[in-house]
Amino acid sequence: MSRAGLNKDPEDVSKMFDGVAKRYDLLNDLLSLGRTKAWRRVVTATIAPKPGMKILDLAAGTGSSSRPLADGGADVIPLDFSEGMLAAGRKRHPDLPFTHGDALNLPFAADHFDVTTISFGLRNTSDPGAALREALRVTQPGGRMVVVEFSQPTNFLFRTIYINYLMRALPSIARKVSANPEAYIYLAESIRAWPNQKGLAAMMTGAGFERVGWQNLTFGIVAVHTGYKPKSAPTN
Repeated sequence: MSRAGLNKDPEDVSKMFDGVAKRYDLLNDLLSLGRTKAWRRVVTATIAPKPGMKILDLAAGTGSSSRPLADGGADVIPLDFSEGMLAAGRKRHPDLPFTHGDALNLPFAADHFDVTTISFGLRNTSDPGAALREALRVTQPGGRMVVVEFSQPTNFLFRTIYINYLMRALPSIARKVSANPEAYIYLAESIRAWPNQKGLAAMMTGAGFERVGWQNLTFGIVAVHTGYKPKSAPTN
């Protein structure tokens, strides 16, 4: 497995997630300092799922992000590149239509979804810009893209403490709780290498989304970015 900010081979990343699928929720808790569930409540409120709404949940993994959207009445398709994650998701949520697919080449028609979302997965694609452009393609004109991703804490002292935790404490914890500690180290490094809030907003704007804004959670450990597909956007 090559290091995170460098060369994300899709096959390597998929195999990595296959290997951590059974303990992925624990992994998220370690990365989030235990704030995952609170963050998901904010994201669900931001998306505001309702009956009749069509939502594509990219990099859905085991379905933790899809479940509250479906419970809100929306028609949700959880999509992931990792067969291991999909298998774990189908076991936990047999009522959800888990779908295997590549975020860079989505198996859906243009202008299909009211909301396209991705939680903690954009930074693991081999080409985040291409993934955003593909998300734009399948989103309806006037529809939204909601990106939930680790970001950079806005307070310098807290940012220093958190980065030190990721790069020093987390690998030590991972070696004690996982047979695949390299996956934890990879994900910690991917967080450190990822653009800050303004950088991701610029990336979304460059992909074609407009009115891009974000909400910081837990001092900026995570940011929820929202962008809209132009109502007059051409489709391919």
